[in-house]
Parts: sequence; C-alpha cells; structure tokens
Amino acid sequence: MVTSAPNTGSTLYGTAQGPQINKTSTAISTNIIIMVNDRAVGAVQQMAINEKRSIRMIDEVGTDGHIDSVPNQSTNISGSCQRIRFDRLRVAEAFSRGFIHAASQVYPFDIVILDKQKRNQGSQISTVIKNVWISGLSYTYQANDWVITDNMEWEAETIYSFLNNGSSNVASSGNPVAQGGEIGVVHMGGGAFGNTNIISGDGVVNIEQLVDTGAGGRRGSLDAAGLIDLGSDTSLF
Repeated sequence: MVTSAPNTGSTLYGTAQGPQINKTSTAISTNIIIMVNDRAVGAVQQMAINEKRSIRMIDEVGTDGHIDSVPNQSTNISGSCQRIRFDRLRVAEAFSRGFIHAASQVYPFDIVILDKQKRNQGSQISTVIKNVWISGLSYTYQANDWVITDNMEWEAETIYSFLNNGSSNVASSGNPVAQGGEIGVVHMGGGAFGNTNIISGDGVVNIEQLVDTGAGGRRGSLDAAGLIDLGSDTSLF
C-alpha cells in the first residue's frame, strides 16, 4: 500500500513501523489555544488574522509590461475576534486587560497562539502577535437570539512564529516553523538546491527565516543588504 498520493506526495497513511495505519494530516481549530499572559482565552468563536502589504509594479516608457516589482510599504497586521460573553467577562477583559471600552487602552498587549497539532511539544508552534491595539469593539442585543457575542477588531505591529523547542543556531527566538512539514518540502531559495537550514552552505544567514522567527527584533526582510545582488553569485540565503 502506498503512503502518499502519486501526483503530489500528500500524506495518505502513517509511515510508522509495522502495518500502515490511518492518519489525519489536516490542521483543525480544536488544536489551537489563544493565550494572553500565559492564560488561555475561553469562549472564542472566531479569530481572524490578516497580513497584508502593497506591491508596486515598475513600468517604463518604451516597454509594454512591468519590468520590476517591489513591496513599497511595511506589512500591516490586523485581525478580529468573536467571543461569547462568558464567565462574566467582556472581550477586552477576557484578553487580560483591565477595561471593557476601547478608549481606555493606554498600552498594547501580546497575543500568543499555540498550535498543538503535534504531540511532541518541541514541534508545537507558537505564534506571537506583538503589540496589539484594539481598534474596535461591538456587540448586539437581540430578541431572537439571547446569546451575546462580543466582536473585537485589532491591529498589531508585527507577527512571528517559532517551534517550541527553544533552540536555534542563530536566533534566540527558536527554530523556524518552515522546515518542510510532514513530507519534507524543499524550500525555494534555501541555498543552491534548497534546504531547511537558517544558515546555508556558504554561511550566509537566511534572512527570510530570521524575520519569520522574529530573531534580533527583525520586523521585515527588505532592509537586508544585498537585495540587488540576488540572481548573481551572491545569495541572501
């Protein structure tokens, strides 16, 4: 019996020793814990996270078509949360804040999302949403549905993720999450033929994974030296 789909290599069955067993490889929301100050936030119905940045296409007189492209603004992190009003907590207080109205917030807070899809704690993923400001709070009282849902909209300065094993050869933040998953996907740009290391064979730091883990307080990759050298004998990877 094959263990993966023939065309894509997607996992079909487990690969442990002995008889092949059925396996669930789909990430599901029951494996997600939303935390603030090491305390889980309960009664959350929905948590949405948006990462967006604008891309500028470069044109020129005399050419039909774009000749280059580059991001022209920093990445904006925003999102929303829906929570049932539960345990006598409105949504801001449930996120460990001592207020219930948006105008009361005086400093930002962090949200940590723990993905415990893997049983091994070292392979579980922590995502940190850094310096969150509440930009909107709303709720509705209804006659046809008595359950009250609080809605919170927020914006944050940055976001980064790392594996919980807490070790890394260059970054104190921990090892990068993008390590090929269950099927060993080879990353584009990771060295001459692709690899999963933070440092490539020529000793160059992989700037993309440094930013992904938030190493050294990095909040973006386009301030790295040598961007214009990509495609020559120099690599940022």
